[in-house]
Amino acid sequence: MSQSKSINRKYPWYRRLSVPQFTVLTGLLLVFLGTIVLASPLCSTQQVGLWESFFTATSAVTVTGLTIIDVGQDLSIFGQIILSFMLLIGGLGLMAITTFLQGFVVSGTELRCRLDRGKTLDEFGVGGVGRTFLGIAITATVLICLGALVLFCIGFDDISNLGERFWASLFHSISAYNNAGFGLWSDSMQRYRTNWVVNLVIISLVFLGGLGWRVTSDLWVNRKNLNIRSLSLHTRLVIRTSVFLVCLGTFGLLLTESLEHGNFFSNMSLNERLMSFLFESISSRTAGFTNMPISLDTISDSGLLLLMTLMFIGASPGGTGGGIKTTTIAALMAATRSTLRGQDDVVIRHRQISDKVVLKAVGITVASLLFVLMMALLISMSSTWGGKEHFSFLEILFTCISAFATVGFDIGVTQQLSHFGQFILVVGMFVGRLGILLLLSAIWQAVNRGRLQSQNRIGYPREDLYV
Repeated sequence: MSQSKSINRKYPWYRRLSVPQFTVLTGLLLVFLGTIVLASPLCSTQQVGLWESFFTATSAVTVTGLTIIDVGQDLSIFGQIILSFMLLIGGLGLMAITTFLQGFVVSGTELRCRLDRGKTLDEFGVGGVGRTFLGIAITATVLICLGALVLFCIGFDDISNLGERFWASLFHSISAYNNAGFGLWSDSMQRYRTNWVVNLVIISLVFLGGLGWRVTSDLWVNRKNLNIRSLSLHTRLVIRTSVFLVCLGTFGLLLTESLEHGNFFSNMSLNERLMSFLFESISSRTAGFTNMPISLDTISDSGLLLLMTLMFIGASPGGTGGGIKTTTIAALMAATRSTLRGQDDVVIRHRQISDKVVLKAVGITVASLLFVLMMALLISMSSTWGGKEHFSFLEILFTCISAFATVGFDIGVTQQLSHFGQFILVVGMFVGRLGILLLLSAIWQAVNRGRLQSQNRIGYPREDLYV
């Protein structure tokens, strides 16, 4: 042990960083650089100071969509281009950049280092580098360009200026595929609520971006002989869970809001309601686009609770969205079913799931719940420390889940919070995007450096616990 410590001391501090620690530092560096660039007069107006730039840069790198500025008015065209690049980095390239950078500053490519990278890449959910990331980049480019082409030709045809139409099409395609939720208009997609082309393109990009690279790769490999049995368990589970959540959100919102008899929905036909609820059901799983106003005045408390559930679950591993992920909730449901049946093993689709996966799912869910509740507690206390208004706990909890799950839904809370409350949202966005376990791993490794190996070899006697 002392020999390994003496060897580690020969290297500078940045060469002794683990992949989780390096990932956190890279994310912070990107936020810092984005803040400086967005705050420059070349990118923004005088309405955007350092604090507004910091909040927007964090929201962009974490592909959340929460903002305290008007992107279309307060940012110049160059600033909007910088913002779109930050969305691409946050949605697709943050982990790849981290791994490439670490290859230059961390010495050695021993097996332990490669395993460490692979484990962290899997936890982060971007997929990796090399051929895998190249496939992700090609898929994203094709889908983004295809979505932008459709929006340009028949979607945003009400925009007469071709240059503005092209940029609006490309920007919203990038934002939708990366599940970011940033828009060039203050009302998001509400002006196109009756435009089926715009709605279908946006939700298709959001859905495909949230599936994850493992699913799209599996579908592409088996494209010539595509049947349910040829796909992996992960792909089948992600698709079925995603479709179930979309149906649950769509018909759940239709039920809750129809029973509520709200004034806003009374002016909509059944087809318009179905499209709006389908849009919000898909968008709530970390995209953040809205085609109807979302507030306490327009949506019932039960509808907001349903949206919070969908937001907290989020997208799938390897996707551009956040949340605890669809496979996590599927593993928990399977474990619950096994417990009720008195089974010792967790089985999904005739496949036994390892205890390690179940424990990880439990850890992610519990840690995420505790973190969100801590955010809500701090923001509730901060409402008396300089906030402009007093908000209900439902509004605060909704906003905290929206930030942590990198959704970007706002019901009028974000801009009214004090700087302290907005900083809590910034921390929540950053932790939610990197992953609660990855961040805890980085902290744990920093605190317990040099003692991890000895602890892993210790065995303890077993004893029952009554729960």
